Amino acid sequence: MHTFRVWVPEATNVDLVLRDGVLPMRSVDDGWWERQVVEAHHGTDYAYSVDGSDPLPDPRSPWQPDGVHGFSRVFDADRFEWNDDSWTGRDVRGAVFYELHLGTFTLEGTLDAAAEHLDYLAVLGVEVVSLLPIAAFPGVHGWGYDGVDLYAVHEPYGGPEALQRFVDRCHDAGLAVCLDVVYNHLGPSGNYLASFGPYFTTRHTTPWGPAVNLDDTGSAEVRRWICDNALRWFRDFHIDVLRLDAVHALVDDSPTHVLQQLSTETAVLSKDLGRPLGLVAESDLNDPSTVEPVSQGGMGMTAQWSDDFHHALHALLTGERFGYYVDFGDPAVFAKTLTRVFLHDGEYSTFRGKDWGRPIDPRKHRGGEFLVYTSNHDQVGNRALGDRPALTPGQLAIGAALVLTSPYTPMLFMGEEWGASTPWRFFTDFTEPALADAVRTGRRREFAEFGWDADEIPDPQDPQTWRSSVLDWSEPDEAPHHDVLTWYRHLLTFRARMPELRDDRLESVGIAVDPAGAWLVVTRGSLRVVANLTASDAVVPVDAVPEYLVMSFAGAELIGDGVLLPAHGVAILAV
Repeated sequence: MHTFRVWVPEATNVDLVLRDGVLPMRSVDDGWWERQVVEAHHGTDYAYSVDGSDPLPDPRSPWQPDGVHGFSRVFDADRFEWNDDSWTGRDVRGAVFYELHLGTFTLEGTLDAAAEHLDYLAVLGVEVVSLLPIAAFPGVHGWGYDGVDLYAVHEPYGGPEALQRFVDRCHDAGLAVCLDVVYNHLGPSGNYLASFGPYFTTRHTTPWGPAVNLDDTGSAEVRRWICDNALRWFRDFHIDVLRLDAVHALVDDSPTHVLQQLSTETAVLSKDLGRPLGLVAESDLNDPSTVEPVSQGGMGMTAQWSDDFHHALHALLTGERFGYYVDFGDPAVFAKTLTRVFLHDGEYSTFRGKDWGRPIDPRKHRGGEFLVYTSNHDQVGNRALGDRPALTPGQLAIGAALVLTSPYTPMLFMGEEWGASTPWRFFTDFTEPALADAVRTGRRREFAEFGWDADEIPDPQDPQTWRSSVLDWSEPDEAPHHDVLTWYRHLLTFRARMPELRDDRLESVGIAVDPAGAWLVVTRGSLRVVANLTASDAVVPVDAVPEYLVMSFAGAELIGDGVLLPAHGVAILAV
């Protein structure tokens, strides 16, 4: 037996559509409709008809086996036999994240195929596997940020039970799991929410159109739809942490912001389950209140991404200064982001044309509350060609050292640990010709404004654009990739062993930079991370006589109170 429930507050009639017939539903309290079916069970296909409409998938569909336009299917999450009773969870602040996209992590593009690489990740030193969105989206291949059935697991990835298997295997390997969820918008194809109720509002707008309704008529149930979704991933799929996409686009003028509500409810569930649960926000606001407790007026997030750190490091290593990199690149800018998280913390942002952000307070904000990275899906995939940073192996090694010895929570983007040569491009799989063409022409028009020829921009709809983005797993055994991978492994092993490198007090890190931009030295207790940023050999001065060389990439020689490094060389010293 199964009870079907759906929220349709303004409907006159709602019917439950099964494969073998149509059954009227009964209106109950607060706009909800209900029908109990004795014969229904796990695997039963169903849809809803609202006032005589064509069959529509359930807004809370747990399973979309035939795609986002097809029937929903009942999924009994309790059928799965978990083997992770010994898993006590993980506080993800300070843990090593590894961001991966299931559709390009392996050629098979499934959860089961990705699970075959979990031992590799554990040996590498990864502690949290961070999955890009897996909610059902149109077609087979896509980034996942145009999902429309937020309760369902994308069927080409393996469906809902495959996610349970994946998490179970992660926990067996000692890995926590982070899931990227998107609550600020839905994709353009397969989005039927407006047929059910006021899920969107014109009171606010976002880059995707009308905003998700968080503070207008009917918003209480929309907020429940969001919070129930988040809690379900924690409870039924044993997810450890959620990454919340672009929370600055969750426009909410309610007395209690939806993030505060979610934080409070997550804390209650965490207590009930007896294990830590985390919420990591992506926010463009540079506002430390995102990670401050709800009781103090903050949003209560466990951590948030720091794009300013990425921009400062990327511009320092590549020399790029266009677009949002315009204020970055100076070694002093990187020094600020290493010690104070944000560059724009109330000062003027040239790219935005206004003052931006708020300063952190080292007395109450810890580095572990901020995720940093040399690359992520956005910073690679949103480039015109989806190209990874054009760096030498030595520069890759410098970037890794600065991230992994920082006081922050580090994150790797899949393949960076061996300097993957494969791009990660923007790709879609829409079946509607008009929508496919709009995406294609829009992408080319966007980059034409920056001087790109339209023919240079990969066609998002071309299957080769997806195929070229799949990791090449033969590379880690080849030069120079193997040398880069070895460096990452040594760094991660050393980081795990050294309390000084896991100290997330912002006062615990110091940095000296060459005004000409030739070198920098980071202080972490008795350790010094020394980097030669130039393309020629250089002696880098250190503030104390080095006792011994801990490790280096491409060699290093101690000389008095300094160290001789080759071009783009990096070393860790003990003083």
